[in-house]
Amino acid sequence: MRRTVRIAVLGALTALVAGLAVAAPAQAAGSFYDPPADLPGANGALVKTAPMKLAVQVKTGASTAPLPATATQIMYESTDADGNAVAVTGTYLEPSGSWREGGPRPLVSFAAGTQGQGDGCAPSQTLQQGLVFDSESIAIGYEIPQIYAFLARGIAVVVTDYIGLGMSDRVHSYVVRLDSGHAVLDAARAAKQVPGASVTDASPIGLYGYSQGGGATASAAELAPTYAPELSLKAAHAGAPPADLMEVMKSADGTAIMGVIGFALNGLSQYEPEMQAALAAEITPQGQATLASLSTQCIGDLILRSGTAFTRTSSWTTSGQSLHDLAQRVPAAKAAVDAQKIGRLTPAIPVQIVTGTKDDIVAHGQARQLAVDWCRAGVDVDYDPVIQLASSGGTALNHLGPAITRGAFSRAWLVDRMLGRPWIDDCALIRLQP
Repeated sequence: MRRTVRIAVLGALTALVAGLAVAAPAQAAGSFYDPPADLPGANGALVKTAPMKLAVQVKTGASTAPLPATATQIMYESTDADGNAVAVTGTYLEPSGSWREGGPRPLVSFAAGTQGQGDGCAPSQTLQQGLVFDSESIAIGYEIPQIYAFLARGIAVVVTDYIGLGMSDRVHSYVVRLDSGHAVLDAARAAKQVPGASVTDASPIGLYGYSQGGGATASAAELAPTYAPELSLKAAHAGAPPADLMEVMKSADGTAIMGVIGFALNGLSQYEPEMQAALAAEITPQGQATLASLSTQCIGDLILRSGTAFTRTSSWTTSGQSLHDLAQRVPAAKAAVDAQKIGRLTPAIPVQIVTGTKDDIVAHGQARQLAVDWCRAGVDVDYDPVIQLASSGGTALNHLGPAITRGAFSRAWLVDRMLGRPWIDDCALIRLQP
């Protein structure tokens, strides 16, 4: 029965991709995505901008229209996990409509869910093309509906491409927490400098992300008090956050998107030479080839082309151990993975954590633990466990479900916090919740 479900899910994804219009091949090298030799020297400083056409059409009733915004492609400065200055790209979206709820126009720094590691996977690419589908990349702008909902309300949105995504100068670092948090916070800084932007230093700022994006906003929330204290942050939504990478390496193994563990290992390796050296003899030639291939692929490739769907990382190792077990055994790997744990620092803003109780990719227990850790530290936490009665068998349906079913609620919660509306956190009740 489970095999039938898996085949059906893969077949549906294949049909979806085949039924979409094919976009022009993504082009990173020799383009806007090339970083300059020298950077301005300040986190969040704009490096360059360019007008950007939004390809996606939104159906409203009987008519279709572009996203209700004017888009500007941006490159800005940030700091990577080694403390080095780095150029990051992204998109600033200025709403076409006015903000009607009083005060300055709010800004949401939006962190996308898993896109992949290839140059064509960047959110700015799919915002321009809708679908990137060529011989090198399959990427779909699945975050566009959430972005649209903020824009339609008159809220400005800035979307980071994350460090390394879309740019050929390095591998996208994926769930490296310092890279993720810095990129989200510096995108907010950069948005206020975009020519023609209506957001200002007085604009309330919210952080919004799910899955990889949830980890990025969670990291940004706890880094902000020291990294970006001047930002007028009001709240953060962290949906299905991979707060404990060691646990997620276990829960994602053997699933439809098992290859995300490869993304994580690729991202970590560039910062952890000791781990890379220690694992060199532990990964088979086939495993090394798969990891190298994944470093240039998008989420669509991972599911449909990589051959990793519903396989296990034990097939990549010489010992037959899973990467989770291998990371537990190899000290350098264990230290590198443990360093990515979110929840050891203290956000100064309210945070909402949404998680499916039977999430088959990003383990529910570690997301709940993040809520517990922050509550113990005195953080105001809205903990929203979405009750799921049965497993979705590694198809990622339980993982993706809350992003859809709780999306409107999560956006409303974030906007209410940005507007300063009162609420009561869940920390007194969290021990009674699943």
